[in-house]
Amino acid sequence: MTILVNRLTDNFAAEIRGVDLSQKIPSGDFADIKTAFEQHSILVFPDQPLTDQQQIIFSERFGELEKTINSKKQSGAGKPVTVLTNVGKGGEVIAPEDRRMVFNTGNQMWHTDSSFKPVPAMMSLLSGREVPSEGGETEFASMRAAYDGLDDKQKNELEHLICIHDFAYSRSLIDTSLLDREDRHELPPVRQAMIRINPVNRRKNLFLGAHASYVEGWPLEKGRTLIIELNRHITDNKYIYKHTWKRNDLVIWDNRCALHRGRPWQKIDKRVMHRTTVVGSMTV
Repeated sequence: MTILVNRLTDNFAAEIRGVDLSQKIPSGDFADIKTAFEQHSILVFPDQPLTDQQQIIFSERFGELEKTINSKKQSGAGKPVTVLTNVGKGGEVIAPEDRRMVFNTGNQMWHTDSSFKPVPAMMSLLSGREVPSEGGETEFASMRAAYDGLDDKQKNELEHLICIHDFAYSRSLIDTSLLDREDRHELPPVRQAMIRINPVNRRKNLFLGAHASYVEGWPLEKGRTLIIELNRHITDNKYIYKHTWKRNDLVIWDNRCALHRGRPWQKIDKRVMHRTTVVGSMTV
């Protein structure tokens, strides 16, 4: 078996064909997938109907899986598969004003998964089990291409800065009551380097997004102004790939160097996405 890699943009993202992820993948093909992941950051695998167990087995070939946080708003807390859905247990569409849906609107902000954890995620794998007929796309922004777009003076100024990433901060931008004291205790703020280096190809990238609250050692507003400016730079159209979902697409992305966000859709349509997340490594 030989996989086919087709670029989707000039900067990043590629489509992978010629592989069945429900089966055991030969080591040579898996090595090619890992190489493509490090190079392109976003990989799209069309037409991959997977069970949760098949998704877990494929995901675990990249490394240890995260368990979901224990927030009462999360479905399947403590398990390796997070179910992102607007469908209730009885098959009904959950109303948009339901607190579970309000909580999940945070996924529509530009972010990188688990940057608010001491060990942030390396990779997320999202399986489109049921997708709306229109809308509900996922957009990705390359923090690597955005870093390359800075001039040398800007790069030098950012080189040793530390950001504090805080899940409570990003959710407070939606509603200050979304997290209770127990949630905040489980997820205290963490320090993350603003510039990360890929351990395989040594390429640098920015590391920001909605969870980045402030810059360590800087006045609060000065740091937040810088974060806003850099997030705006990262999400310029020239650094973005928009994925329009088809049922059974599997999309994997590099949380170390890509922001993402979900886009709105008509809430009468069902949307069911199953996500696994591979643990990354410390940087500070």
